[in-house]
Amino acid sequence: MNFDDLKERYESKKKEYGSDGAYLHISEIFEEAREEYKREYLSSPKALKKIADGKTPDAEQSWKAFKGNNFERLVLHIIEDQIKGLGLRCIPGSRLERKNLDAELSGIYRQLLVRYTKWALLPDTDLVVFDPETRKVLGIISCKITLRERVAQTAYWKLKLASDPFTMHIKGYFVTADEDGDLVRGLSGEPSRNRIVVEHELDGTYVLREVSESEKVKGFPKFIEDLTKLTKIK
Repeated sequence: MNFDDLKERYESKKKEYGSDGAYLHISEIFEEAREEYKREYLSSPKALKKIADGKTPDAEQSWKAFKGNNFERLVLHIIEDQIKGLGLRCIPGSRLERKNLDAELSGIYRQLLVRYTKWALLPDTDLVVFDPETRKVLGIISCKITLRERVAQTAYWKLKLASDPFTMHIKGYFVTADEDGDLVRGLSGEPSRNRIVVEHELDGTYVLREVSESEKVKGFPKFIEDLTKLTKIK
């Protein structure tokens, strides 16, 4: 089980439900892959070595790491062609952590730095959207299966970028499968703590499940629509 297997499963869902419906089945894709991944993991050289050493391999923990890492990659796979169609690029934030960056990535890196007196840190971000022609960063995207503490981290970095005139234009987005259902309810009645945070601190949150929509919280297909609006003012 690897990322290519997940891509094939997604493409199969897209054929069945269409581009605007396949996103609703992302959690289903991972659930279908779960047991197969765990079986393969328990027969892998890494797990067999642990068993030989008298240890118990934790297939569930390995699965959680695989799922989290590949959720980000699957989101990028889904949106990459559409983003290119807007004349933009989207890259994993991890690419900015390499030791040797080319001129383009070095410029992106420097735009995102957050200063703390004599120190500067790169925000935690899964994906970065920028204009390849001007090399101007337009937005950062966090991609998480669930919100939990991650939404607070995303909001923190968005606020730090907004506090500096040089980076205040950079949008902060959140893409999630929301498997805990934190965003399902709207602001009427009793919204969850995380729903309140994303409504007030982020520029847009896009959910890969049915959700009560608002100006800030929307179904995943609305993400490209909002990026399209952004390109008109870039």
